[in-house]
Amino acid sequence: MANADTAPSPAVQRPKLRPHNNRWAQLTIGIVCMGLIANLQYAWTLFVVPMDTAHHWGLPAIQTAFAIFILTETWLVPLEGWLVDKFGPRPVVIGGSICAAIGWIIDANATSLIHLYIAAVVTGVGAGCVYGTCVGTALKWFPDKRGLAAGLTAAGFGAGAAVTVIPISNMIRTSGYEHTFMFFGVFQGVCILLLGLLLVRPRPPAHVIPAKRAVATKIDFTTGQMVRSPLFWVMYLMFVFVAAGGVIATAQLGPIAKAYGFAKMPINLLGVTLPLLTMALSIDNLCNGFTRPLCGWISDKIGRENTMFFIFIGEGVAMLGLMEFGHNPYLFMFFAAMTFLCWGEIFSIFPATCADTFGSKYAAANAGTLYTAKGTASILVPLASVLSAVGSWNAVFITAAVMTIAAGLCAKFVLAPMRKRWIENTIVEIDAFGAARQS
Repeated sequence: MANADTAPSPAVQRPKLRPHNNRWAQLTIGIVCMGLIANLQYAWTLFVVPMDTAHHWGLPAIQTAFAIFILTETWLVPLEGWLVDKFGPRPVVIGGSICAAIGWIIDANATSLIHLYIAAVVTGVGAGCVYGTCVGTALKWFPDKRGLAAGLTAAGFGAGAAVTVIPISNMIRTSGYEHTFMFFGVFQGVCILLLGLLLVRPRPPAHVIPAKRAVATKIDFTTGQMVRSPLFWVMYLMFVFVAAGGVIATAQLGPIAKAYGFAKMPINLLGVTLPLLTMALSIDNLCNGFTRPLCGWISDKIGRENTMFFIFIGEGVAMLGLMEFGHNPYLFMFFAAMTFLCWGEIFSIFPATCADTFGSKYAAANAGTLYTAKGTASILVPLASVLSAVGSWNAVFITAAVMTIAAGLCAKFVLAPMRKRWIENTIVEIDAFGAARQS
């Protein structure tokens, strides 16, 4: 007969968790999923010129498809985030994987701009499902390391394309862009689907304590409450200003390099020889990914607004450098890399700032709503093509640089004091509520 004092009690026994239920394992799955959808955005510029050569649709018309993709990807994320909050991450990511594959299959068989635009909507839905889910759940798994977790997740999206830029470029050259769309569409979709099956609802360990900062709220605000606050719209406008420069660079880097006359110029770097555009895109995507966890971690240490101030102004300076010195092939690659290095961090800093300000319970939907600013910024992509045609790329660079520098100044002198007052008011509300309950 077992001793009652030593026999295990069913009440205190905990179910054994599977390895992939660990929060770091879940974060890793999210990072890989993000890397697999990265090509939907960051490899697009490789397809633009071949599609125009084959069909003569014109760059502005083709880039309209890119704008539609970004709009769909971002503006539906609040709905997708709501679905994640309600049903969990697994079904949303699985649905996204199917859309991501179908979208590029449509691209492979597109014979008109209408087909291209339909594909942009489908891939946008797929990318938004995966992106919104992975970032939102990372914020929930890591209340103690929001900047780092969001940064690592977003890094998958920023740097993921760096792994496949070279094989995609080579496949387009040897087998045509249609075959490339088909192959990578199916491959990426299947991989995301299999990984999506491993996702579970976020359950942070009980011992995890949210980071104690004076700028973190203790109240969970719904999306409806958030969008009614002026503070949210200040953050939204800043996001639009900074995202515009990076989105334009992402979509237009290929046409810019072609206009400067060295897109296919062989470049040797560290013993590797590649066409300049392929080399530049590989470096840019690495910088884009590297900056997200780095700046997320820095913002955990020195504050969100302080990090925004320095990095946003840095992006503006990099774009002015690209304008002034970009006709030199090596300086073109350098300043393009600096632009991406100072741009990619918005996808870690803004979600972390959003969760700090409005709470973590509705983090997926709230961060997704803020993320729609990227879609708003994408409207400027075809406008940039038109502006470059009637004017020059210099006008595009100057406009984007002014916007990002203004956002940096706004972070320090407008957003920081507004957020401080917001957090102080939430503390007062909690104290008043506690006093009322005790009386």
